[in-house]
Amino acid sequence: MTSTDVNHPDTVRAFRTIRRLVSAYLGLSVVTLAAAYALRDHPDLVNQAVWIRGTLVVASAVATYLFTTRAARGSHAAYRRLRIISAVMIAAIVVIICVPGTFPFWMKAEQALCGLVLAGVAAVINGRHLRTLFARSDAT
Repeated sequence: MTSTDVNHPDTVRAFRTIRRLVSAYLGLSVVTLAAAYALRDHPDLVNQAVWIRGTLVVASAVATYLFTTRAARGSHAAYRRLRIISAVMIAAIVVIICVPGTFPFWMKAEQALCGLVLAGVAAVINGRHLRTLFARSDAT
Protein backbone atom coordinates (compact mmCIF):
# COMPACT_ATOMS: atom_id res chain seq x y z
CA MET A 1 0.00 0.00 0.00
CA THR A 2 1.32 3.44 -0.86
CA SER A 3 0.71 6.79 0.78
CA THR A 4 -1.36 7.65 -2.30
CA ASP A 5 -3.75 4.81 -1.44
CA VAL A 6 -4.10 6.03 2.15
CA ASN A 7 -4.65 9.59 0.95
CA HIS A 8 -7.19 8.66 -1.71
CA PRO A 9 -10.38 10.70 -1.12
CA ASP A 10 -12.51 7.55 -0.75
CA THR A 11 -10.10 6.14 1.84
CA VAL A 12 -9.96 9.40 3.77
CA ARG A 13 -13.76 9.66 3.72
CA ALA A 14 -14.20 6.05 4.86
CA PHE A 15 -11.82 6.42 7.78
CA ARG A 16 -13.32 9.79 8.74
CA THR A 17 -16.70 8.08 9.02
CA ILE A 18 -15.23 5.16 10.96
CA ARG A 19 -13.36 7.51 13.30
CA ARG A 20 -16.56 9.43 14.04
CA LEU A 21 -18.50 6.25 14.73
CA VAL A 22 -15.75 4.81 16.93
CA SER A 23 -15.51 8.11 18.81
CA ALA A 24 -19.26 7.92 19.46
CA TYR A 25 -18.82 4.33 20.68
CA LEU A 26 -16.01 5.39 23.01
CA GLY A 27 -17.95 8.39 24.31
CA LEU A 28 -21.08 6.35 24.90
CA SER A 29 -19.05 3.68 26.69
CA VAL A 30 -17.38 6.19 29.01
CA VAL A 31 -20.70 7.89 29.79
CA THR A 32 -22.19 4.49 30.59
CA LEU A 33 -19.41 3.69 33.04
CA ALA A 34 -19.87 7.13 34.62
CA ALA A 35 -23.62 6.45 34.91
CA ALA A 36 -22.89 3.13 36.59
CA TYR A 37 -20.70 4.96 39.07
CA ALA A 38 -23.41 7.54 39.73
CA LEU A 39 -25.99 4.76 40.24
CA ARG A 40 -23.67 2.52 42.27
CA ASP A 41 -25.90 2.70 45.36
CA HIS A 42 -28.83 1.16 43.47
CA PRO A 43 -28.19 -2.59 43.20
CA ASP A 44 -31.29 -3.05 41.05
CA LEU A 45 -29.71 -0.74 38.43
CA VAL A 46 -26.01 -1.52 38.81
CA ASN A 47 -24.87 -5.07 39.52
CA GLN A 48 -21.53 -6.80 39.10
CA ALA A 49 -22.34 -7.69 35.48
CA VAL A 50 -22.78 -3.97 34.67
CA TRP A 51 -19.36 -3.14 36.14
CA ILE A 52 -17.63 -5.97 34.28
CA ARG A 53 -19.36 -5.32 30.97
CA GLY A 54 -18.98 -1.55 31.26
CA THR A 55 -15.24 -1.85 31.87
CA LEU A 56 -14.79 -4.32 29.01
CA VAL A 57 -16.73 -2.10 26.63
CA VAL A 58 -14.58 0.94 27.44
CA ALA A 59 -11.44 -1.17 26.91
CA SER A 60 -12.75 -2.49 23.58
CA ALA A 61 -13.72 1.04 22.51
CA VAL A 62 -10.20 2.29 23.25
CA ALA A 63 -8.72 -0.64 21.30
CA THR A 64 -11.13 0.01 18.44
CA TYR A 65 -10.08 3.66 18.33
CA LEU A 66 -6.39 2.69 18.26
CA PHE A 67 -7.01 0.15 15.48
CA THR A 68 -8.90 2.80 13.51
CA THR A 69 -6.03 5.26 13.82
CA ARG A 70 -3.44 2.69 12.73
CA ALA A 71 -5.57 1.31 9.90
CA ALA A 72 -6.10 4.83 8.57
CA ARG A 73 -2.31 5.11 8.33
CA GLY A 74 -2.18 1.92 6.25
CA SER A 75 -1.65 -0.85 8.82
CA HIS A 76 -3.07 -4.06 7.42
CA ALA A 77 -2.91 -5.75 10.85
CA ALA A 78 -4.92 -2.91 12.42
CA TYR A 79 -7.44 -3.08 9.58
CA ARG A 80 -7.91 -6.81 10.16
CA ARG A 81 -8.23 -6.31 13.93
CA LEU A 82 -10.79 -3.57 13.39
CA ARG A 83 -12.85 -5.89 11.22
CA ILE A 84 -12.66 -8.62 13.85
CA ILE A 85 -13.37 -6.50 16.92
CA SER A 86 -16.36 -4.78 15.33
CA ALA A 87 -17.93 -8.14 14.43
CA VAL A 88 -17.15 -9.76 17.80
CA MET A 89 -18.55 -6.83 19.77
CA ILE A 90 -21.76 -6.85 17.71
CA ALA A 91 -22.19 -10.56 18.45
CA ALA A 92 -21.53 -10.01 22.16
CA ILE A 93 -24.06 -7.18 22.23
CA VAL A 94 -26.73 -9.37 20.66
CA VAL A 95 -26.13 -11.98 23.37
CA ILE A 96 -26.30 -9.38 26.15
CA ILE A 97 -29.57 -7.99 24.86
CA CYS A 98 -31.08 -11.47 24.51
CA VAL A 99 -29.99 -12.92 27.87
CA PRO A 100 -32.81 -12.35 30.35
CA GLY A 101 -32.16 -11.00 33.83
CA THR A 102 -28.40 -10.41 33.88
CA PHE A 103 -28.34 -6.78 32.77
CA PRO A 104 -30.77 -3.99 33.65
CA PHE A 105 -32.87 -2.47 30.89
CA TRP A 106 -30.81 0.75 30.74
CA MET A 107 -27.64 -1.23 30.08
CA LYS A 108 -29.32 -3.26 27.35
CA ALA A 109 -30.56 -0.05 25.73
CA GLU A 110 -27.05 1.42 25.84
CA GLN A 111 -25.62 -1.77 24.35
CA ALA A 112 -28.21 -1.61 21.56
CA LEU A 113 -26.97 1.90 20.71
CA CYS A 114 -23.38 0.65 20.76
CA GLY A 115 -24.42 -2.19 18.47
CA LEU A 116 -25.94 0.22 15.96
CA VAL A 117 -22.79 2.35 15.98
CA LEU A 118 -20.60 -0.72 15.52
CA ALA A 119 -22.84 -1.96 12.71
CA GLY A 120 -21.97 1.29 10.93
CA VAL A 121 -18.27 0.65 11.54
CA ALA A 122 -18.61 -2.91 10.24
CA ALA A 123 -20.45 -1.72 7.13
CA VAL A 124 -17.78 0.83 6.22
CA ILE A 125 -14.73 -1.26 7.16
CA ASN A 126 -16.07 -4.17 5.12
CA GLY A 127 -17.02 -1.97 2.17
CA ARG A 128 -15.62 -2.66 -1.26
CA HIS A 129 -13.14 0.22 -1.33
CA LEU A 130 -11.32 -0.66 1.91
CA ARG A 131 -11.46 -4.42 1.30
CA THR A 132 -9.90 -3.87 -2.13
CA LEU A 133 -7.32 -1.45 -0.80
CA PHE A 134 -6.16 -3.75 1.99
CA ALA A 135 -6.40 -6.89 -0.16
CA ARG A 136 -3.93 -5.29 -2.55
CA SER A 137 -1.44 -4.91 0.28
CA ASP A 138 -1.61 -8.69 0.83
CA ALA A 139 -0.28 -9.28 -2.67
CA THR A 140 2.78 -7.09 -2.13
